[in-house]
Amino acid sequence: MASTQRHRLFIFITLGLLSAIGPFSIDMYLPGFDAIAASLDTTVAHVQLSLTSFFIGIASGQIIYGPLLDRFGRKVPLVVGLIIYIVASISCALTNSADYLVAYRFIQALGSCGGMVASRAMVRDFFGPTESAKIFSLLMLVIGISPILAPTVGSFVMAHWDWHGIFLVLAVMTTCILLAVIFFLPESKGPNPKMSLMPRPITQSYWQVFKNRQFFTYSFAGGLASSGLYAYLAGSPYIMITLYGLNEKQYGLVFALIASALITASQLNRYLLNKYSSEKIARTALIVQSVIGLALVGFCIVGYINLFWMVALIFLFLGSQGFVFPNTSALALSPFDKLAGSASALLGSLQMACGALSSGLVSYFHNGTTIPMAAVMAGCASLSMLILSASFRRPAGSRPDQTRR
Repeated sequence: MASTQRHRLFIFITLGLLSAIGPFSIDMYLPGFDAIAASLDTTVAHVQLSLTSFFIGIASGQIIYGPLLDRFGRKVPLVVGLIIYIVASISCALTNSADYLVAYRFIQALGSCGGMVASRAMVRDFFGPTESAKIFSLLMLVIGISPILAPTVGSFVMAHWDWHGIFLVLAVMTTCILLAVIFFLPESKGPNPKMSLMPRPITQSYWQVFKNRQFFTYSFAGGLASSGLYAYLAGSPYIMITLYGLNEKQYGLVFALIASALITASQLNRYLLNKYSSEKIARTALIVQSVIGLALVGFCIVGYINLFWMVALIFLFLGSQGFVFPNTSALALSPFDKLAGSASALLGSLQMACGALSSGLVSYFHNGTTIPMAAVMAGCASLSMLILSASFRRPAGSRPDQTRR
């Protein structure tokens, strides 16, 4: 029994590390933007394109890995992806061109997608539909902590080395994860030779996943809810630093405080699942999140909101998200067995696309006030709640599908 528990713990830790590769890759090099720009004789805006290219790589790359994970099993595409990531990271460290850095970051993102998609699919394989919501809650802890730790680690590396060291550290970290995957992580789903990799069958597989009512409902509900987080990430630096006058250190403390709401809620979700169903928790959390979002935008419109209430409302808003993400992810993936890899890839790509759209809307409607961020956050939560509420109006007996296909 103890051996089984240790084995399950190792699987979870490995899947958590795979999930953390993406957040660390995004946030760890942010403290080095100025140094990178100076070193490559370019502007910070040019260096920021490397972050954009990484997001594009994540959004598009996940679609590629889905069919590969279903055709060749989970480990082979995962190992190949991690190797691509390591090579791209070393290339980022050695480049002397900002344009090449942008290109290498895109390739790095393609490699990181293997870990992101495979970890979600393997949660579904190892733990099944009933327990997977609890495991996603634990993964949310890792994903939530990563953006807090990554800039700190990046700053430490910058203080003792330079920006090249950040990408070398990422390469070393991923090499350790790769060795753990190769030698210790068991295969969760064997190859399926019947799975075709021709464009038409792949498109049909994705369409089969997409048209599944349960997947459609919970993937979009979860993706839109997550978009509120991306809207906050896009708008909060300007609001907290420019409008409220926080310095970078103070903003970091506020960022950590708000992130703690997401982390705490995702862990509390594990205990609520012992008493309530995933769909009930998600629906209740979305109602609460929508109310908070509308209150936030209302206060911003009338102009009666200080720093304390801004932080408090965002804290509660993102706390609600900690109950939404694990449950909607588990429910979206639960109907699938043979197509779990494709479902995981499509889920991640839809969530990233919704997040990119929401952050883009915040930038597009930027007017020097708090309203654009608050309005997008409230809109995302409200749309998500409407989608989930509509699904509950199904005829009696049409509950979320927990069967495998």
